[in-house]
Amino acid sequence: MLTALRRLAGTWVAKILFALLVLSFAIWGIEDVVRNFGRETAVATVGGQPIELPEAQNAARREMARIARQLGNRFEPDENIRRAVAATALEQLIADRSLRAEARRVGIAAPAEAVRDSVFAIPGLRGADGTFSRQVFDGFLRQNELSEAQFLQVVASDLMRQQLAGAVRAGVAGPDAMSAPLLAWTMERRVAEVVQVPLAAMPEPEAPTEAQLRRYQENNPQRFSAPEYREAAVAVLSPATLAGEIEVTDAQLEQAYEQRRAQFDTPERRALRQAVLPDEAAARTLAETWRGGADFPAIEAAATAAGGSAADLGLLDRASLPIDTVAAAAFAGGAGSVTDPVQSPFGWHVLKVERVEPAVTRSLADVRDELRREVAHDRALDMAYERANRVEDALAGGANLAEIAQRFGMALATATIDAGGRDPANERVDLPLPEAQRADLLRAVFAARQGDAPRMTEMGDAFVAIEVRGVTPPALRPFETVEEQVRVAFLADARRRAAEERAAGLLAAIRGGKTAQEAAEEAGLSAQRMGPFGRNPAQAGPLPPELLAPLFEARTGDATMVETRTGFAVARLAEIVRFDPASDPLGLGRVRGEIEQSMQDELEEQYAVALRGRADVRINRTLLEQVTGR
Repeated sequence: MLTALRRLAGTWVAKILFALLVLSFAIWGIEDVVRNFGRETAVATVGGQPIELPEAQNAARREMARIARQLGNRFEPDENIRRAVAATALEQLIADRSLRAEARRVGIAAPAEAVRDSVFAIPGLRGADGTFSRQVFDGFLRQNELSEAQFLQVVASDLMRQQLAGAVRAGVAGPDAMSAPLLAWTMERRVAEVVQVPLAAMPEPEAPTEAQLRRYQENNPQRFSAPEYREAAVAVLSPATLAGEIEVTDAQLEQAYEQRRAQFDTPERRALRQAVLPDEAAARTLAETWRGGADFPAIEAAATAAGGSAADLGLLDRASLPIDTVAAAAFAGGAGSVTDPVQSPFGWHVLKVERVEPAVTRSLADVRDELRREVAHDRALDMAYERANRVEDALAGGANLAEIAQRFGMALATATIDAGGRDPANERVDLPLPEAQRADLLRAVFAARQGDAPRMTEMGDAFVAIEVRGVTPPALRPFETVEEQVRVAFLADARRRAAEERAAGLLAAIRGGKTAQEAAEEAGLSAQRMGPFGRNPAQAGPLPPELLAPLFEARTGDATMVETRTGFAVARLAEIVRFDPASDPLGLGRVRGEIEQSMQDELEEQYAVALRGRADVRINRTLLEQVTGR
């Protein structure tokens, strides 16, 4: 057979068939390669290095997911938002490429050991025992849709950025020419004469007629209208709704206990006090004094006199002490013991063990009920995730929400509610979600559109589908049902107008040349001299906070008027108390530091812009339209 095939392959018929086969591959099998030959495939290039479309799309998707986690159901991205997020994600990739190019140019690198140490030092990647947790790390990568290599590259880039940015930020000094005037401005104080016109002091307005009240209601419909109501069906899939389907066996409990043993083990903890001194001899002397029965205030005084310090560290476990030699000494003796001096980069440590709380291990019998609830919840949560996909498929197929809820064990509620979750009788409506997600659910109900097909939305550890079946727009309430509310509001407005007129008369009198006291007495009121007060409302004392801004914009002798929470206030600026920055060197140093921080941040931003310009960035606007984060 093989010989026959070889003989056939040499004929002109076989050669024609082979040529046709190659041609078919060229047309169908490698069409993409042929079609894209010579065509740009990178969304951007940075220093000649491409950022391909898949990388940009993944970055945009991660950024969109991050924003969604922060805003929850309030985040409803439209096309414009998706474009903005895509552009932001691309700029972050460009900045990273520019930084790496500069690091290569100046010979800066992030060694693998430094990257590893940085990862291990991230608090959010630690487990219950306070050390780096691979399980937590893997969960973090899944949540952010990153591979381990991508995350390590992010950490390496950040280390290089710190090195480059540190060089840019170094040496920045806040000039006194800026620091002193800013401190003087901040610490300036002012004194004012204030006349307050309270609403409560206004005479009782004339009783309104029914016609006046009806007209007032019509002119203020937003205050006397029923809110928008929505009739909505809400189906919820959550661990709570699926709890009845979960059965946890003893074998599963034992397995979970072994997996979570660290959760039920409390390590030994010690109440520690510590003194740190600069030399060993002084530390040994202090240790002997402490062993001799000296109280802690005396130890603090002795440590300070020797050029060191003392502190109460509180109740700590061994892992909470970052220096191994100090931790070993602290956990070597019993309660009441004082350690020999132990050296560290910070000096010589002497510790006293005030109290010891022994390690505690809770057995499976102790935690059986608690563990059973946790395991059942975890399994129900997994089931909810799996079932939510099936519900989504059923909804996409056009199935009825009530039928789906019954088929998949979802809690279903139908109610007519306003945006606050109350029915037309102003009663609070119970919704099938925990209180923590109630506000998110109400926002989602009022963000949905009538007629739209329901879709699954994640809220907390639950999945929710919403169907808006009817919308009742806001409508003016019948006058008879709100007559008393309208009357109260009408009279309150009348008092406010009277107070405003009296305050305006006071302002005119003061601007006309009268003193604040004279104008106040003519109006049957009194003037108060208030201050000195600063710009901070928390330190304004009895001065109405609404007056602060206009008084700090005024010149001496100027008068102003504002509405306050209790009425109106008229004030005349009587005095400006200047501040001498030289009298407060500590304050001057603080302001100088704030200016330096601001200057450093601005320099770093300008440096990033310069790196981007040097990197010869080119963006393919056509491909950028495809980076939507979907």
